[in-house]
Amino acid sequence: MSGLRRNDHAKFAPGNENPHSFHIPVMGTGFTIDTPLRVAKYGISSVVSIGDDVLIESMRKYHCEQNRLAYEEIPARSEDSRSRRISAYLDLMQELVKDQSKRLQAEPFEEGSDISKYFNMLPETPLKLEYRAMLATDDESEKSRRQDALRARAIPGSIDVNIMAKADFDRYRNGEKLPPEEAVAMSAVRGFANSGLESSIVLSAGLNRRLYAYITEFQDFYPDENGRVKKKIILKVSDFRSALLQGKLLAKKGLWISEFRVESGLNCGGHAFSTKGYLMGPILEEFKQKRTELVEEFHTLYSKALTEQGHAVGDRPRGMKVTVQGGIATAEEDEFLRTYYQLDGTGWGTPFLLVPEATRVDPAHLKKLCEAGDNDVFLSGASPLGVPFWTLRNSSSEEARRKRIAIDKPGSPCPKGFLSSDTEFTSAPICKASRTYQKRKLNQLAASTLATDKIVALHNQIVAKACICHDLAGGATLLTGIDPKARPAICCGPVISAFSKTSTLEEMVGHIYGRLSIMTRTDRSHMLVNELQLYVDFLKQEIIDASAGLLSRTQKHFAEFKENLVSGAQYYRQLAEEFGKEKRESFLKDIEDLLAELDSVSIDSFVAMSARAM
Repeated sequence: MSGLRRNDHAKFAPGNENPHSFHIPVMGTGFTIDTPLRVAKYGISSVVSIGDDVLIESMRKYHCEQNRLAYEEIPARSEDSRSRRISAYLDLMQELVKDQSKRLQAEPFEEGSDISKYFNMLPETPLKLEYRAMLATDDESEKSRRQDALRARAIPGSIDVNIMAKADFDRYRNGEKLPPEEAVAMSAVRGFANSGLESSIVLSAGLNRRLYAYITEFQDFYPDENGRVKKKIILKVSDFRSALLQGKLLAKKGLWISEFRVESGLNCGGHAFSTKGYLMGPILEEFKQKRTELVEEFHTLYSKALTEQGHAVGDRPRGMKVTVQGGIATAEEDEFLRTYYQLDGTGWGTPFLLVPEATRVDPAHLKKLCEAGDNDVFLSGASPLGVPFWTLRNSSSEEARRKRIAIDKPGSPCPKGFLSSDTEFTSAPICKASRTYQKRKLNQLAASTLATDKIVALHNQIVAKACICHDLAGGATLLTGIDPKARPAICCGPVISAFSKTSTLEEMVGHIYGRLSIMTRTDRSHMLVNELQLYVDFLKQEIIDASAGLLSRTQKHFAEFKENLVSGAQYYRQLAEEFGKEKRESFLKDIEDLLAELDSVSIDSFVAMSARAM
């Protein structure tokens, strides 16, 4: 094994700017839209979606009013309105967080104060030990000196942003296509780049060469004369190959990846970008084994590009973190991932939907989330992007979608149009969740000569699409009064079934660090087992859909998918040696059960069913 030892990769990693070992990932468009204003002062980093500038402008107005600040509207039809709205909102959050942090640092160290809350929530780090030493100090002069030193170190968490790189659809006005830089993702990048934030942009949902080329136009993504990069890039990936490909492409442009955020392909919330059966454990093992090689290869390409561009180049590689997120539910799982795979941190998303202090979820849906069981969250066809999408079955958005179907009016109004990409019936793109598209598509289907069962299946595929780019903002717009009639969509991951009550921020952070447990489900399997089960179920469903002609897949694809799952399960047999006896026995039993289930999945039956369906 040539894996990186724990102290080897430290030379590549910068000092831990984040005093916490976890971050709160982006969730939907509205759930974390103002999370930094709620948690950053406590040193917790979080990610804001900058996809919906309509919501962003409404939230800027709301927070200006809440803080008695002047608000000047940026009209939707004004020049470069989308990126200007994003910049203005990010700048507002930055100023508000700075003000919150200054007030926190000035508070007395007493029970109930925010500064005491800041240090009490920290993990067991040297900084936490310094805090404890201050509390134990009897000499008032020395205690005061220690408190002043601690105040300076009570730094806020990062205000990071997220865009879906592949969802970079061109925008239209009055039927006319706008310039490329007005596209959905490109204008969002510009909004972040022109803001005063010194933080990171998380690029998710795949490679976009046009977008990557556009990023090179903004100097904040390059090192200044002191080698400091003001705007950093984080890539969210679901496998090592994607990380290598995208990292090299960006390095050749003189752009450094400061962090790879490895997310489970299926055991996550929101869009589920499944791999070909590659599981989290083997993926993290590959990062662990090849991390040094990865950094050095990127550094060579990066240095060459910077030299050609006239930028100063350091002798040593810049810091590159690797973190993981998706389905983590216990402190034990969190610690194991960080320790065994030598990771720099973890992301905790779905559980924070049950923390009203941190995220925007209206009371009615908080109750539904608390009551959600395994069958209440399903991998739906709701996304107009055609990517499987985790959905709470009884969310208002889902109930409204089913009601429209029941009264023979499928499809949604399309108030924002961020996911408009289809031109089958129109010259300007429309959204597949829109009433216009679904009506025309269903009329086309009704006129076909397909078999009845095929027509029914295709009908269900068409009407499954929902207006998620509007409805995912519902929790925020309901709570703030921006849209009292909002029908929220909820995109929690399946891990929500492990929790059944709301929590305070301190309780959730304490749970992450193992100081207490708020997980209410005692029969839950290990997160790695849960992901494998999701992939087995996914493989079975894809075979059924492909056999019915609803999905284009080959026998080779399914054979490779199954082989990768079997290989991953066999890897877990070896990994089980890292667990204690009781955990090892239950883990191995679950793995053996899933291997037996996999063995019963017949690829040959797919070939036979496909032949009958033709």
